[in-house]
Amino acid sequence: MDINQLVYFISVAQTLNFSEAARRNYVSQSTVSRYVSDLEKEFGVKLFTRSHRDVVITNEGKTLLPYAIDTVETLNKAKNVIKQMRDGGNGKLTIASDATSLSFPSKCIAEFNNNYSGVTIDLCQLDVNNITQNIIGEEYEFCFMPRDMLPENTEIDSVLTHTEPLVVIASKDGKFGKRDSISFSELADEKLLLLSESIVPIIYMEIMDLLRTFHISPTIESTYNDLISLYIGVNAGVGVTIIPKSLAEYLTNEHTKTILIEDTDTGVPYVMAWSKSISNPVARLFLNVANNFAKGDEDIFGL
Repeated sequence: MDINQLVYFISVAQTLNFSEAARRNYVSQSTVSRYVSDLEKEFGVKLFTRSHRDVVITNEGKTLLPYAIDTVETLNKAKNVIKQMRDGGNGKLTIASDATSLSFPSKCIAEFNNNYSGVTIDLCQLDVNNITQNIIGEEYEFCFMPRDMLPENTEIDSVLTHTEPLVVIASKDGKFGKRDSISFSELADEKLLLLSESIVPIIYMEIMDLLRTFHISPTIESTYNDLISLYIGVNAGVGVTIIPKSLAEYLTNEHTKTILIEDTDTGVPYVMAWSKSISNPVARLFLNVANNFAKGDEDIFGL
């Protein structure tokens, strides 16, 4: 028996749609149909009844489904454990963060590393265009991101980690250089330097919503795909930027100023997400650490 027979069978059973099952598994519909047919031949029963309009799972298919799920999950766990044995050490975690998630994952990783120094931790930037598959497929064990970026999927679990405000970063030589706070409307005549929508879609959308709320037609001087370029532009006085407060620690120096926005709530909630069927044995240890930091305290960093 090919494990893909069970994987494709499960997808069809969950969606009752061969096309959707194919899309979820990044294969052709004919491939899914062939594997399911081979599985039916192996068991000698029909697992689905098909018509031009509907796909219905049979009683035999319903009976097989929980066993198929258990088998696939067990094999995935075995593959993960064997991979960890091959890699050496006490295990490995892959953690992804979007470009604005810094403080909370840093805090969790530092605590986890202190307690479980034998676990290797790979860090990478979250692929914002393929979040669902990367979580469900366990490309990353844990993903940190703004809550509104979280996919709606019953196979994904999440926890609210914290909420932090947006702040303005400006050159100390500019007109806001000696200010600790400003009204958002004061940005009407400013040139804005922003992280691009393709990199931080939720933060970009939040900023655009604020601009519309205050009836500001923005002059967006530039958008950037990385923090270094943004830092250089603000530092040189080309314009001001609006970013989550935790990023201010990385973008401010003796030439720049962090300025609070005083007249509107700019808080952005953040989450950590993971697959409900996560198979990595050390993932539960990291989840415990993260939950301890997140539990009952949205304002973790005094933001």
